[in-house]
Amino acid sequence: MKKFNIRKVLDGLKEVSSSTPSVQVGPQENHLIQETLQSDHFQLCKTVRHGFPYQPSSMAFDPVQKILAIGTQSGALRLFGRPGVECYCQHETGAAVIQLQFLINEGALVSALADDSVHLWNLRQKRPAILHSLKFNRERITFCHLPFQSKWLYIGTERGNIHIVNVESFMLSGYVIMWNKAIELSSKAHPGPVVHISDNPMDEGKLIIGFESGIVVLWDLKSKKADYRYTYDEAIHSVAWHHEGKQFICSHSDGTLTIWSIRGSGKPIQTITPHGKQPKDGKKPEPCKPILKVEYKTTRTGDPFIIFSGGLSYDTVGRRPCLTVMHGKSTAVLEMDYPIVDFLTLCETPYPNDFQEPYAVVVLLEKDLVVIDLAQNGYPIFENPYPLTIHESPVTCCEYFADCPVDLIPALYSVGSRQKRQGYSKKEWPVSGGNWGQGTQSYSEIIITGHADGTVKFWDASAIMLQVLYKLKTAKVFDRNRSKEDKGSADVSDEDPFAIQIMAWCPESRMLCVAGVSANILIYRFSKLEVTTEVVQLLEVRMQYELNETESPDGGGEQTSAHPTPGASPQTSGPPSHPSTSSNNSDGGNIPCLKVRSAPLKQSPGYQVDLVVQLVWVSGEPPQQITSLALNSSYGLVVFGNSNGLAVVDYIQKTVVLNLGTVELYGSNDPYQRQPRSPRKSRQPSGGLCDINEGSATSEDRCKSPTSVLMSHSNLQQFYNGGGRGAKMSRKLSLPTELKPDLGALPLCFLLTVLLSVCPPRGANPLDHRDNSFSRSRSSSVTSIDKEAREGINSFHFCETFARKGDCTLTPCLYVGTSLGTVLVLALTLPPAGEQRQLQPVITSPTGMLVRLKGSILRMAFLDSTGSLLPPAYDPWFEPNVTADGEEREKVRKRRPVSVSPSTSQDFSESQYAVVCSEKQAKVISLPSQTCIYEHSITETSFILRADVVQMSQGVCVACFCANGHIMTLSVPGLRPLMDVNYLPLTNMRIARTFCFTNLGQAMYLCSPTEIQRITYSQETCENLQELLGELFTPVETPEAPNRGFFKGLFGGGAQSLDREELFGELAAGKASRSLAQHIPGPGGIEGMKGAASGVVGDLARARIALDERGQKLGELEERTAAMMASADSFSKHAHEMMLKCKDKKWYQF
Repeated sequence: MKKFNIRKVLDGLKEVSSSTPSVQVGPQENHLIQETLQSDHFQLCKTVRHGFPYQPSSMAFDPVQKILAIGTQSGALRLFGRPGVECYCQHETGAAVIQLQFLINEGALVSALADDSVHLWNLRQKRPAILHSLKFNRERITFCHLPFQSKWLYIGTERGNIHIVNVESFMLSGYVIMWNKAIELSSKAHPGPVVHISDNPMDEGKLIIGFESGIVVLWDLKSKKADYRYTYDEAIHSVAWHHEGKQFICSHSDGTLTIWSIRGSGKPIQTITPHGKQPKDGKKPEPCKPILKVEYKTTRTGDPFIIFSGGLSYDTVGRRPCLTVMHGKSTAVLEMDYPIVDFLTLCETPYPNDFQEPYAVVVLLEKDLVVIDLAQNGYPIFENPYPLTIHESPVTCCEYFADCPVDLIPALYSVGSRQKRQGYSKKEWPVSGGNWGQGTQSYSEIIITGHADGTVKFWDASAIMLQVLYKLKTAKVFDRNRSKEDKGSADVSDEDPFAIQIMAWCPESRMLCVAGVSANILIYRFSKLEVTTEVVQLLEVRMQYELNETESPDGGGEQTSAHPTPGASPQTSGPPSHPSTSSNNSDGGNIPCLKVRSAPLKQSPGYQVDLVVQLVWVSGEPPQQITSLALNSSYGLVVFGNSNGLAVVDYIQKTVVLNLGTVELYGSNDPYQRQPRSPRKSRQPSGGLCDINEGSATSEDRCKSPTSVLMSHSNLQQFYNGGGRGAKMSRKLSLPTELKPDLGALPLCFLLTVLLSVCPPRGANPLDHRDNSFSRSRSSSVTSIDKEAREGINSFHFCETFARKGDCTLTPCLYVGTSLGTVLVLALTLPPAGEQRQLQPVITSPTGMLVRLKGSILRMAFLDSTGSLLPPAYDPWFEPNVTADGEEREKVRKRRPVSVSPSTSQDFSESQYAVVCSEKQAKVISLPSQTCIYEHSITETSFILRADVVQMSQGVCVACFCANGHIMTLSVPGLRPLMDVNYLPLTNMRIARTFCFTNLGQAMYLCSPTEIQRITYSQETCENLQELLGELFTPVETPEAPNRGFFKGLFGGGAQSLDREELFGELAAGKASRSLAQHIPGPGGIEGMKGAASGVVGDLARARIALDERGQKLGELEERTAAMMASADSFSKHAHEMMLKCKDKKWYQF
């Protein structure tokens, strides 16, 4: 009779338990670990955003504060001061920022948006806030102008009218310049939208208004009429004054510049077509492209500068966008890498009526920010100190490391500093405003980004700053000049054959391993010495596993193409002499996707390639995508897996230690009844989408993640639009079906598997799509019918632990997590350190299954008996390129691997805890008893995209990012929910692909193709954030106004001032129509202004606020006084009447 086992029943109940953690205590274990982390240790907030503002649309500069502001098409506002002082703000509506205007040296900024709203930002606080907003209801805003030291903002509209706004109260003035009064009465046509407004530098009472149709009007503000009108038959794009106020210049749509005198005769005094061909017969030059913007800047000692964008000849096809600088007789055409969005000329003075003395031009491009030095010959550019090159090539994957070894950043910086380009301007970066934060951070942080062109960038991310340290080009290892015959093998990646897909890095040993899109793995060592590698070491691996039709399902599925026994594997045991395929691969189909270069490779100090591992095509089938990667420097091993199985490579001996299909890892304990079949026989026709009837999904399946439904991850390609090229996705991703309700009718294999296809066969056409779009490759498809036959490898973890149930000694192990939620264990037998490590083989032995969870396994980690995190063993870094110096050789020979495993400090009788997190749940298993002691169902309706076991300053926790936008933390080992915040819904796959947690409560993701958003989930960091943030506004004296000179003062020359208050105030102009615009008080309010910085300007601001408040109080006092006077008059009257009545009466008559 079978023995009844109560534990199995309990285990079964536990599998279907609710989301509350269930606790099971073994008979010998009480698991009384004191958990130190509590809910109040967690708080989620954004810290800082780095990178180039995505899709910029406008720019402004404060010449006194020296702060640059950039607005974007999504309503974002990025403010830049000195290197390290940056700020990000967002308009709630998300409308494009069409124009920005600083209140110069006031610590405030006006933004005009495409939704016809105007906002006033207070920059006197570390996180700027909106003080006032004004939303226009009936007119569309086209142009704004705020004169220096004025509180009246001119707003031009699409209808051709100009409204005036008081910047302090953000109320509209009743003074309006109507288009029909501005143009000639005889003109019947509408002049078009206002494209320019500015006041005469020498006379504030004269306003120049440019209309799109080509009409320019000089408007007298006092007399409320047009003094002069200037008409040209080409549309106007911009207007600029000469500082003396006697001339102005216009740029036109036919590539011409016209210079006008303000007392003109109706014709321009000069017409220039800078890039037009001049015909010999005296006719007009050929029209050119529009000149979109022009600036006219004067100097005391020489010719003025005329700087403009656009205006190139139409026959310059394929020529890059240009900025033209005309100075005297010289014309310099400066080519840009991207289209020009806007440019600004930086001048020595903020006063428009003085010699401008331009010294630099800031050019805002679609994907870059360039600053040109006008003072040096050749106009060199300044070296940009901001981290704006994140998107130089589209980012395909990221890794984030906090609390790195202290010597790591200096080491990377020292090798990276040699990579800097030459030829920059020798002057200091001109945007130098603001102050750094006062706070300090005790630990260093590093971000690593992998890119579509094969580059890997290391960034110093310490103390909420970002600075590039070192750039590694992995494509140098490969031969770029492929012959036509070879090219067929790499059709996959004609777009980006070198794109980085996954990275594994050991900060202590500085070993780096990257997996590329073309099924290649590169292993790098860090060296401070230059070396020339004669032959790049290459290892070719065949990973193609088929289940034979003749074998029984219970046979464990013996592989036909690879065996675990050494020698039987078709790959060579040692590195072949060069990248030719080995003799075993003589069937003609075994070709790698990329060819390793045959010429000697000169490797600069930094990361130098040690070994290249390539998966080859087998019998016409492409290698599958690499889905997981890990390395351990102490063991000298790299392991990688895909949807077929895994391979372990010994990078010290340059051999393959293990090459197994997933099924073989189970041995006879395979829980799945897999059908014997060959994947090749289910090949789909070369159509686009799979048949609608294929793989129908039940409603229960729809809340599963792709990896728990499908085992083949190579059927679809994901493209992203960073850099505008169709580069592929880098990591296992999944899109919740609730985000795409309209795709409900499509098969699940199309909807949910959004993984990169690594080498599809010829004919696959990568298309350019947005982040959220999907397309199907024509590679061999494994449909949902094959659910149980394919089990991908998703995660790895090297550790020193108990390999088998009941073990009493710790042994090196490799834990393997699969896409079906199984954790399998491989025991590793390593040779002794020293010479034996070079000679004896590493032996791996599968020990079976440890545990199963719902959903794909994402992360595994180990705790000791006290609940502390056990980091994997590692080797300390050493210089691999040893010189002839005897002492150094001796040091290297004597070095011993440093193991931080518990074997040195932990009694063998003590237990360990394995923490395993899948897409649906987390479990804690006690070792060596292999008992599940805690379990928590994290999500039922969604799935986890990223999970990490992280070290906080107070203890260890599990951090999860869910597809429904929630960020959660769980205690360890008890799996108590500590934090659950609905942070942001998964709006595109880039967020899922790049989201990273790291230690000490830090996390990051790419919020746009060009920007990194960093967040923290640590209460401690949130509290210290204000100290770390820099200050944008600093008290600076405004420069003195230019001296008018004796004769100018005597004869009325020089600048004419205007009392705008008298003209635009309510007393003179009346109130504006209430229906025209709606005033919205901002969240910043007057409280933000009260927190202004100290100093002269701050005192002025406070005095202004005090005056406003005093004026309000005086107004109230005046009303009270008037009431009291009326009361006194009334009393006096009554008293007088009483006196008259009683005047003649005697006292006894009362």
